[in-house]
Amino acid sequence: MKRRTFIKAGAMAGAGLMVSRFTFGTSQEPVNKGLRVGIIGLDTSHATAFTQSLNKADASPDFGGYKVVAAYPQGSKDIKSSTERVPGYIEEVKKYGVEIVDSIPALLEKVDVVLLESNDGRVHLEQAIPIFKAGKRVFIDKPIAGTLADAFAIFQAAKDYHVPVFSSSSLRYMSNMESIVKNQSVGKVLGAESFSPCTLEPTHPDFFWYGIHGVEALYTVMGTGCQTVSRINTPDTDVVIGVWEGNRIGTFRGLRTGRTGYGGHVFGEKGITTLGDYGGYDPLLKEIVAFFQTGISPVQPEETLEIFTFMEAADESKRRGGVAVSIAETAQKALAQVKKTG
Repeated sequence: MKRRTFIKAGAMAGAGLMVSRFTFGTSQEPVNKGLRVGIIGLDTSHATAFTQSLNKADASPDFGGYKVVAAYPQGSKDIKSSTERVPGYIEEVKKYGVEIVDSIPALLEKVDVVLLESNDGRVHLEQAIPIFKAGKRVFIDKPIAGTLADAFAIFQAAKDYHVPVFSSSSLRYMSNMESIVKNQSVGKVLGAESFSPCTLEPTHPDFFWYGIHGVEALYTVMGTGCQTVSRINTPDTDVVIGVWEGNRIGTFRGLRTGRTGYGGHVFGEKGITTLGDYGGYDPLLKEIVAFFQTGISPVQPEETLEIFTFMEAADESKRRGGVAVSIAETAQKALAQVKKTG
């Protein structure tokens, strides 16, 4: 689908990415008048996990009575690990009373809000446009897009249609994140390191497919303001070093062999602590429901865009033999691509 508009570059503070502010919903906007959830893409375990949590008889009151009522199963069109899941996941969600429909327009007629769950980020822009046109609040699961340019285009389209959008990895809600970020348990964060599995998918930039989990965890505690990114790559492991404003350093380690998992450490003015334990999908789902109710995303578009710029810059560093790559340069290149395809 042709992109109608593009995001104009905002001011650059130092070498860091500062995208123009997006204003979507406020607490004064009317809440959605219904609790009907639609899913697009039954090619990821996220879709079945969210359905089970929302639709089971003893669903948590944190989920506000929202129920998945319909699903359009088409996700990836050509990634085998995704497409082969669809038949089984169709049967799984039908156990929870979910109606299977044959198109996105048909889905949008039956629901109030949308979980865009397609595992393949390349189809997200195409699938998101009709959601925006219908005025439905939407959570877009990771990766928000298959390219950095498409990520910019998605947020611009959401802004054009005045539709709130939220995207996040569930790793943002590891057990110690709130105490680190909101309660400042270690004081000012001076640096951090995260790790996660980092399997690769040839159709996507290296970290978009799975490494995003660890990168999102890193950004949750470091915040925006990364200036340069450099990457050390071997077939088994990636190590990415980001330099933030104020000489803070954050690193991500992507694991492809041996025992894998999720975790990391935070280095603060008052102490050192871990990122905590991974608590599954429900902490994220609680935030999604709150977003559906208010129209206010808990993660600013600027942060999501910088996360994806960080990952694209890491790929560029790999292509250049490990040299440091500017976040600002990477963002400007993607914006130029969006403008070109207009």
